[in-house]
Amino acid sequence: MDKMRDRIEREVELPGLVSLLAERLTATDLQSLLLEVYRLRAKRRGPTEVLADYERNRFVRPSAASARRLLEWETIACSQLPASFELLALSPVSPLGTCSAVAAISQDWAVSTARNTEVVSDSTNVLALECALRRRQLLRQDRRSREPVNLASSHRLLRAQRYEDPDLLPHFSLFALCSAGRDQGNLRFELSALALHAGFYLRALRAFLGEGVGLQLSATDFSPSPARTALVESQFLSPVREEFPDVPSAIDEERQSGRGYYSDLCFHIDALAPSGRPIQLVDGGSVDWTQTLLSNAKERLVTSGIGSERVCNSFPT
Repeated sequence: MDKMRDRIEREVELPGLVSLLAERLTATDLQSLLLEVYRLRAKRRGPTEVLADYERNRFVRPSAASARRLLEWETIACSQLPASFELLALSPVSPLGTCSAVAAISQDWAVSTARNTEVVSDSTNVLALECALRRRQLLRQDRRSREPVNLASSHRLLRAQRYEDPDLLPHFSLFALCSAGRDQGNLRFELSALALHAGFYLRALRAFLGEGVGLQLSATDFSPSPARTALVESQFLSPVREEFPDVPSAIDEERQSGRGYYSDLCFHIDALAPSGRPIQLVDGGSVDWTQTLLSNAKERLVTSGIGSERVCNSFPT
């Protein structure tokens, strides 16, 4: 990025141009300037150029997944959602910086717009913002409120980075959950929320895939200790095993993915392909986002998501 910036500034003979635009202009002035730039550029484009761009631009092509299959999955998932969850229809965009400020992920992951917003690249970030607003209102009424906020959404995401893996798509639907609340001691809130989330996904996947597809659950604690391991077993895995005795579940001490993203506790749900190969479908865990958003160390948040395209493409019938 530094080399590209330096090259452009040399070619237009305006050293420091990027810094001037980013730091000296107000957000509204920058928006007005960029809108005029894009208006002039769009004015120069003809129909054939737009068609050619539609053909080759990976961001705008339709999903290869069956729309009927996706709708079937989302309908079943919604029907299995616990009554304590509110299903939201999110906006296609969120405030600029949602990706980088909330989840500390590079802004390059998101498609930023000329209107000081970004196209949603992870709906759990947006659900976290909504959870923070609702928890803040509850705390204004009672500064020690333990009332949880449980939100869900099925939303199409757009991600800007290029993937080497052909199974990772530039845009896809994510069915996501967020549970926010107050620390209850001994990881009670976090483990209860994890069990609630995992139970939902297992019920939804069973209803969608049928009994013939094997599922398995793994849990990881990035801050392990014998006492915490016992809590994970008794308060997370045991309730799930009781409801789903045929789903193998275990603590995965080898997992490293998500370290630094999740605060400590996290889980995966895999489905077994006909070949016996496990396919990771669900990822979730505890994060510190509402602690940061509300400047309150007592706040807790658990997020999770399942890629709808991955479910439908891996199990098309």
